[in-house]
Amino acid sequence: MADKLKPKTKLSQWDALMLESLKVYGWPGSELISRVQAGNLPTDESKFQFQYAALTELANGDAETFSQAVMNGYQIKYNTIRGIHSWILVALKQEAELILEPEKEVVIVHLSEADAQRLASVLSFGWGLSPHEGAQDGDGRAPYRVAPIRA
Repeated sequence: MADKLKPKTKLSQWDALMLESLKVYGWPGSELISRVQAGNLPTDESKFQFQYAALTELANGDAETFSQAVMNGYQIKYNTIRGIHSWILVALKQEAELILEPEKEVVIVHLSEADAQRLASVLSFGWGLSPHEGAQDGDGRAPYRVAPIRA
């Protein structure tokens, strides 16, 4: 129960994106950690063109933080609307709708309950995930919206 009360490890939005891009290889957590620390990583061919040297620097400079993030999850220190959109694409393999209307910025995406919980757990302070009006998609995923929490 004490683990539930422990604050989550915090990662930058870019470090979180790089970490999620490596999870697609299916390496167990310990192997992912050792590969990143050794710099034994593939070349990223995605539109993001991740340069993993920065992640290797984090893994070696703050090994405890990196290991905790890989093994126990993390929260992003500071999100941007485009960063959330990218995280959904990289981590959840979902193409979300990005609305950039001033004062009404929002990301809309269809998610399973598990993916919605995962997304909610990584969002930085000031962002909220809530159900969105509309029907489930063909895979039974419900619509959600991610938006800044406004006072």
